Amino acid sequence: MLLQHPPGPDDIRQAHKRIAPYVHETPILFSTQLNALAESILYFKSENFQKTGSFKSRGAVNALLSLDPEILRKGVATHSSGNHAQALARAASLLQIPAYIVMPRNAPKVKVAAVEAYGGQIFFCEPTLEAREQTLEKVRSQTGAVEIHPFNNYDVIAGQATANLELLQSISPPDYILCPVGGGGLLSGTLLSTHYFSPATKVIACEPEGANDAWQSFKAGKFIPSSNPVTIADGLLTSLGNLTYPIIMDYVTDIITVNDQAIIQAMKLVWERVKIIIEPSAAVPVAVALQEKQLFRNKRIGIILSGGNIDLQKLPWQ
Repeated sequence: MLLQHPPGPDDIRQAHKRIAPYVHETPILFSTQLNALAESILYFKSENFQKTGSFKSRGAVNALLSLDPEILRKGVATHSSGNHAQALARAASLLQIPAYIVMPRNAPKVKVAAVEAYGGQIFFCEPTLEAREQTLEKVRSQTGAVEIHPFNNYDVIAGQATANLELLQSISPPDYILCPVGGGGLLSGTLLSTHYFSPATKVIACEPEGANDAWQSFKAGKFIPSSNPVTIADGLLTSLGNLTYPIIMDYVTDIITVNDQAIIQAMKLVWERVKIIIEPSAAVPVAVALQEKQLFRNKRIGIILSGGNIDLQKLPWQ
């Protein structure tokens, strides 16, 4: 049964139970050295270890398992050049249904190969939003597949909320949770799960300066779409959705931006000190923790490391 409203506490608990056989309960890692640099206590919820390498598997699996099998019979479709494409292709393979993925022609080869490895059928298009949407509509009309949006879907949001639910179940209530924001699916889920299960905890969204539409919207008190975003954090280029925007406006404590140099430095520090691979988007909240020492000094901070999918031939410091 599809959710027609923002997920409630029972919806998130049920999503967690529903997806448990198909995703990892990812570890929470610590780094004494990064704690010293940030002058605070950091708890890293490591979704870079998740199936398909990002939190997106949670939402994709939950969305598919929430749909009537008869609706799914003709498959699922989306447009995505990144982590959602891989997650949806894998989720569809679990249910043995087709996955039709529209990807821009300039999508990274490593991500195209991952979608193919999970059995996704790829349809290439020009690298514009208009071309992606038109190609997706054409594919859907030809196949009868149901669209699974990367973030503007309440069942997807409920699935993403389970990452933070696990974090809150594993540690005593933190003072803050830092979460990256692109389209807002992970942030919406994190906000709702924090509101329900740790209401005293404040959630701060973390965004690149070069793709700061959520920050602009929050400060202006009205929706401002993304316009020509430029950032190394390629997973955070998307505008908020009409489902995610109101949740964020209702519950987020603040939105803080960091520049690309700070994101690269944070990413390197995690690679070097924590010994794990994270992608630039996952480094954004780490950069915020390091930048805002005065705000976070001696506080306990949960950080959602959103993913670890990166082209090793194009590292940002090369």
